[in-house]
Amino acid sequence: MSPRIAIIGAGFGGLCMAIQLERAGITSYTVFEKAGEVGGTWRDNSYPGAGCDIPSHLYSFSFEKYASWTRRYPGQPEILGYLAHCADKYGVRGKIRFHTEVSAAAFDGGHWHLTTRPLPSGTAECAQPDGPRDDRPVPGVGGVRIEEFDVVVAGVGQLNRPLMPDIPGMADFEGVSFHSARWNHDHDLSGRRVAVIGTGSSAAQFIPPVAGRAGHLDVFQRTPNWVIPKPDAAFGPLTRLALHFVPGLQRAYREWIYRYAEGTLYPALARGWSEGLLRKRALGHLRAQVTDPGLRAKLTPGYPPGCKRVVIDSKFYPALTRPNVDVVTDRIVRITAKGVETTRGLRAADTIIYGTGFKSTEFLAPIAFTGRGGQRLDERWKQGAEAYLGISVPDFPNLFLLYGPNTNLGHNSIIFMIECQVNHIMNCLPHLSDRGPMEVRPEAMAAWSRQLDVAMTRMVWGNGCRSWYKTAEGRVTNNWPGPTPLYRKLTALPPLPAYRFG
Repeated sequence: MSPRIAIIGAGFGGLCMAIQLERAGITSYTVFEKAGEVGGTWRDNSYPGAGCDIPSHLYSFSFEKYASWTRRYPGQPEILGYLAHCADKYGVRGKIRFHTEVSAAAFDGGHWHLTTRPLPSGTAECAQPDGPRDDRPVPGVGGVRIEEFDVVVAGVGQLNRPLMPDIPGMADFEGVSFHSARWNHDHDLSGRRVAVIGTGSSAAQFIPPVAGRAGHLDVFQRTPNWVIPKPDAAFGPLTRLALHFVPGLQRAYREWIYRYAEGTLYPALARGWSEGLLRKRALGHLRAQVTDPGLRAKLTPGYPPGCKRVVIDSKFYPALTRPNVDVVTDRIVRITAKGVETTRGLRAADTIIYGTGFKSTEFLAPIAFTGRGGQRLDERWKQGAEAYLGISVPDFPNLFLLYGPNTNLGHNSIIFMIECQVNHIMNCLPHLSDRGPMEVRPEAMAAWSRQLDVAMTRMVWGNGCRSWYKTAEGRVTNNWPGPTPLYRKLTALPPLPAYRFG
């Protein structure tokens, strides 16, 4: 008898898991999605200029080539269209419970009990990330339910909960403010005096279109980023036809992109031969696009390239040189009713956009997971999240994570990692029917943690910069410190030696 499987989230991870179950003939699963459509972070992040810095033919499933990519680097609408296409083609959409939130999951009596509740249409997409929880029944929609499953696969990702900065006076602002992941499309920026707080990857994408519409734009930068050009281009009609119809061409192109990233970008992050090349390329890009020496000094990082996520964009620097744009590096003191006050005085604004990233180190939050013996996952991870292969946690039987701790990449496609994780889970499932719940052995987890700690010492991320890769204490909980072929090899090994049953 097939296990009853709950999949939380309908982004890349949750859809990949559902599709592989369907392909294996396992239909006893349910996907829970709090929003009204598939897509995960690519549904939520609809800001102007939103797109991916991984080429489209690599930022997609290996088993589903796609004829509709129009550019080398995909924009948010195309990625969302690809995910909808996959959900429809593989018949998983009918297994998705949209507008359904999972607030808790507890393991008891050999099964997982999920606390779920329906959400009114439009609630989840616009919900504030840290508002008080209310598990009372929703009028006219239904109430809280406890549902039983044998296996839980958490595909909620790392970049789904917006991080709002802790700046005094934010509630006093009399204008319009919003986070980039909750973009206010009803607010016209034309002629506005806009303040953008943050200069990471998302901000680098939306700042150019905002600068082109705003009357004046202040960009508040705490730490400059390393930026390299984005070699984007549209695919011509003949190229698109060839990639679709010529046997093996799309796969060969995908493999070339993958091997280039692995052979050139990964060594830079591992302090290898290409570290200097990455620095030289970024500094050359800065010199070519920013001629003003004062502005160039503001935009020059003082830490090794790759310590924070490298921004790949060719429009960011030109936007910062526009006459209606100021890059402000003065420390922000508070937000006032009329704008942003720094150590040098008030910068007036009628719109504030927070490009301040996500709560990336709080894995699985705000869902409360309770494992064997009443153990709380948030308590176990108080010093930083960790999981064997980024997938399994001791004392949490039959719980599998997608895009979990230490599986993010700074140089290649996360879709590759997700497929490796799904394949590992698929290899675990056949062992459940006759041996009971399976969980990773504590000794396997301890050995994995030791190996990660050793590998991290070789990487550039530990070199004194603040980034979303790290906890407040400086522990790197997000990134994978090895080459991706190694991760594929490790996740493809027979799972039984690392797990116990019962």
